[in-house]
Amino acid sequence: MKPLASVGRLLAACLLAVLLIPLLALATSSSPSDVVSAASDPMFAAALALSLKTTLLSLALTLLMGTPLAWWLARSTSRWSRAAAVVVELPVVLPPAVVGIALLFAWGRRGPVGAVLEEGGVSLPFSTAAVVVAQLVVASPFYVQAAAAAFRRVDPDLLVVARTLGASQASAVLRVALPVAFPGLLAGASLSWARALGEFGATLLFAGNLPGETQTMPLAIFSALESDIRLAVVFSLVLAATGILLLVGLRWGSDRMQRSRA
Repeated sequence: MKPLASVGRLLAACLLAVLLIPLLALATSSSPSDVVSAASDPMFAAALALSLKTTLLSLALTLLMGTPLAWWLARSTSRWSRAAAVVVELPVVLPPAVVGIALLFAWGRRGPVGAVLEEGGVSLPFSTAAVVVAQLVVASPFYVQAAAAAFRRVDPDLLVVARTLGASQASAVLRVALPVAFPGLLAGASLSWARALGEFGATLLFAGNLPGETQTMPLAIFSALESDIRLAVVFSLVLAATGILLLVGLRWGSDRMQRSRA
């Protein structure tokens, strides 16, 4: 058993190295002067502002529409809920490029939805709104899946007790289920926001790469690679640092909530 355990530890260490070495290489590839120079580039400020604006908006829409969907998926056992769960999971397993093409054909001028919007004088593709839609489609399943799992862990007896004490169904969900499931909802929202922040393929195909209008940080990295590799590296560092801070904050908040409950 000892040789087998040693082999297992070696394989685990190899995988950790594969995951960690690229991040270390990225972190050591820029000097402070490169960071200052990149931060003063007009493309950096515009792309960062657009990324923050669109991802926060897509996250708000995800929370607004995804929370009731997650509650239904967690509480329903009908075949319709099972079919809906498959629909929610599809953007996770489909390549982002496929999602982008699908959005373009659905919301484009000749698409079933885009044609209706076109009659009203609204064109969605290659606009800032298209960025939000692409992020919503690609990132919202991460929140819905995590939220549904969190709602499934809510003890049904707690809701029954709340109803017997005079609370309505909506009040029981808001005042009992949501606080109990909050750590899972927070984790799902964080994952969804991080996925939206890093979205590239669907956004490029559906919204384009228009500076100041649809060029988010991942698209700015793509553009910078063609002109200034140092600029692309610094942009990548910003996104990596954001993801790391988000992960650390999520871990810290989750541990603190668990300790407070204990």
